[in-house]
Amino acid sequence: MKPLFSQAPSVTARFVLVAVMSFGLLLVDHRDGLLEPIQDSLSAIAQPIRFIASFPDRVGQLATEITTSRRELIQENQRLKDRQQVYQARLQRLDALEVENIRLRSLLDSSYELERPVVIAELTAVDLDPFNHLIQINKGLRDSITAGQPVIDANGVIGQVETVSPFTATVRLISDPSHGIPVQVNRNGLRSVAFGTGRTDTLTITSLPNNASIEVGDLLVTSGLGGRFPAGYPVGEVRSVSIDESKAFSSIDVKPLGALGRVEEVLLIEEGGNRRE
Repeated sequence: MKPLFSQAPSVTARFVLVAVMSFGLLLVDHRDGLLEPIQDSLSAIAQPIRFIASFPDRVGQLATEITTSRRELIQENQRLKDRQQVYQARLQRLDALEVENIRLRSLLDSSYELERPVVIAELTAVDLDPFNHLIQINKGLRDSITAGQPVIDANGVIGQVETVSPFTATVRLISDPSHGIPVQVNRNGLRSVAFGTGRTDTLTITSLPNNASIEVGDLLVTSGLGGRFPAGYPVGEVRSVSIDESKAFSSIDVKPLGALGRVEEVLLIEEGGNRRE
């Protein structure tokens, strides 16, 4: 059979032919919908391909959302932790203020019971060398503080003023090894002297005979002898009484009632002299 064309059509002719056929198919499909089954079949075949093609993007998007959510949760958790720490610090401050308020109220209540004028002072420095139990307070000559002035807290005797400067004063505690304070047993009036031991939790009495009427739990108060401490202020409580038959005097340990190792505020009584026991 003789071919229709002696040579193949040009590229332009082919393009025009394909365009005309495509236009015709679109026109027929638009009017009669003949290609819809084919389109549906091709769409169903292409659906898994589209899913696979979009899978990395979806995974990346999901990972981004998870990372963002985790980051936000971490940041929110950190914010909550920071807020909790702030609230905890505030609560601790409130607790400290409550304790301080109770302590100051107790101190002031003690001052109301005193018959002598008093001055309230705060600690500014502490020197608890075993041989020198000294504290510094924030009151001095300008507050009419004098050397030898008795010092107490809400619970008992603390010590007495050693030296005074215009704005501060040094107090020697009754626990100082060189300090002695005249005391008497509140139960029966038995008198003696309690000496410091270099420990803030212990005083000692070494001048009472073995047959002296003193017992564990006895309250010791200032006797007023020597004129340096007014009578009747609590000093300590008898902790132990040791009797050695080979010795003439008992060894008596006394627990101080004043907070010698943790005092923060003190009362200075307008009483005393220029010497210490």
